[in-house]
Amino acid sequence: MTNAEKLALQKHACHIRIGVIESTHSAKCGHPGGSLSIAEVLSFLYFREMRVDPANPAWPERDRLVLSKGHAAPALYSALAERGFFPTEELLTLRHMGSRLQGHPNMNTVPGVDMSTGSLGQGISAACGMALGAKVKGLDDVRVYAIVGDGEIEEGECWEAFMFASHYKLDNLCVFLDLNHLQIDGAIEKVMNSAPQDKKLEAFGFNVLSIDGHDYDQIEAAVEAFHAEKGRPTFIILNTTKGKGVSYMENDADWHGKAPGDADYATAMDELKAALAQLEKEEG
Repeated sequence: MTNAEKLALQKHACHIRIGVIESTHSAKCGHPGGSLSIAEVLSFLYFREMRVDPANPAWPERDRLVLSKGHAAPALYSALAERGFFPTEELLTLRHMGSRLQGHPNMNTVPGVDMSTGSLGQGISAACGMALGAKVKGLDDVRVYAIVGDGEIEEGECWEAFMFASHYKLDNLCVFLDLNHLQIDGAIEKVMNSAPQDKKLEAFGFNVLSIDGHDYDQIEAAVEAFHAEKGRPTFIILNTTKGKGVSYMENDADWHGKAPGDADYATAMDELKAALAQLEKEEG
């Protein structure tokens, strides 16, 4: 990846984060912390990796993304708006009456959303079904990506889905774990420790990689390894920072499900706009 390509992705990630802050502030509710932590992987998927067409969201041969941790919908909506599936101005309607951008993604109303999610554990199950369905239909070029949360994998249904993916050798399935170590009640290690995630998924038959989830070179290398893997699904552990990009939200579980007030909004926007200005300066 060239430096120019990396800077472009960093700008997309910054725009995604700005959308998260603007939408949750407008809604006066939502989940900013775990949305901010996945900005890099979303920008990589939508602007470098996935075959999608904003003009034809239901294109049968598109790649799919399932946001299994559906409460991070502000990040998904922001990424979809940035990619051109709907106007960015619509982000300000998050969770408003009559808006199609509700607290969890709805595939029946939002262009670009491939699966309705919210009940933790169900999204990854649907992603497995999509991957198997693509194989049954002979759609060999279709790849399915799923993002699960580290708190989410405390759900037993996730492990049933992982067993299913391995059993059916779903090498067209790539699962990302957002390992930011915090859930709504605090540290995952204290609430329900799922470590070591890598050894457990290896035992379940996955090709497992652990990377810095904010580093594009590492994300690219991991996805390339997914493409090269045959006969088993891939599980990429994204070591991330909850609330990434907004100083007072970083590594603070209080921002799992709390929207920024006016003063917090102003601080966050100042920081993100400064980061964007720096990227534009580097871009020249």
